[in-house]
Amino acid sequence: MSETQAGAERAVTGRPEVLLVTGLSGAGSSTVANLLEDAGWYVADNVPHTLIGSMVDVARKENSTISRLALVMRIQGNSYAAALDELRTELDAAGIHPRVVFIEASEQVLVQRFEQVRRRHPLQGNGTLISAIAAERTMLATVKERADLVVDTSGLSVQRLRVIIEGAYANASVADVSVVVESFGFKYGLPIDADMVADVRFLPNPYWIAELRDHDGLEEPVRDYVLGQEGAGEFLDKYEQILRLVGAGYRREGKRYMTVAIGCTGGKHRSVAMSEELAARLSRTGPDSDAFSVRVAHRDLGRE
Repeated sequence: MSETQAGAERAVTGRPEVLLVTGLSGAGSSTVANLLEDAGWYVADNVPHTLIGSMVDVARKENSTISRLALVMRIQGNSYAAALDELRTELDAAGIHPRVVFIEASEQVLVQRFEQVRRRHPLQGNGTLISAIAAERTMLATVKERADLVVDTSGLSVQRLRVIIEGAYANASVADVSVVVESFGFKYGLPIDADMVADVRFLPNPYWIAELRDHDGLEEPVRDYVLGQEGAGEFLDKYEQILRLVGAGYRREGKRYMTVAIGCTGGKHRSVAMSEELAARLSRTGPDSDAFSVRVAHRDLGRE
């Protein structure tokens, strides 16, 4: 099943997409789980295969909000491969067609990773780490053969692994850069979580206009006054360009979240109007720009 077909499955049939993540211990399944969660999947890690059917049933309920379910399965005894095959057969019979991604790495890399974290291999027992890795690789050979995607993480950075996982399984609307444009008042302090901060106190303050003082930047009279000031449009044009440039860099680096703080004195008039307009601009697409997933927040609106 292609990603496009799988993405349409829920909309057409009402059934969720199901992805089974498995592979060699220490190869990076937990990292893949985090990347899938960033890409919009509901992820459950280290799920016993006996519980997967129940979890899928929950996702299939009519009122469920889970449309993409990723289940990370780890080695669970000598019958693991057979149990996984049986599970796939059962889900297929129920109209759920799970895809399987298999994560592996070289023996040398796996040894290094286990030594770094000082943990025993789940199959090691009284034997050596090398023998446990070999035994697991043999045990999961048939699982690897039937997987829809096999990823060798031996020489991969997390950034490169993200590109692979998102390319295969991301919901494009979620995997894009998510931007929060937050207005604030400087007199209440800087937002501690801001990635970028802009100061719009260079614009005239509506507070000093009697008919605007008791209104805020969400209201048309204040918005029109602020956006109509000299320099407001030029600032928005140039700052949008900067944020799109930064956003492109974020995408290349695998960063998915950016908080942009827009400040004025009290966080009521100028910063609110400018944040709303900036967010609207960033939400739009054009021939030379990508849209962001944008949300607006007004930290200090309503404060006295």
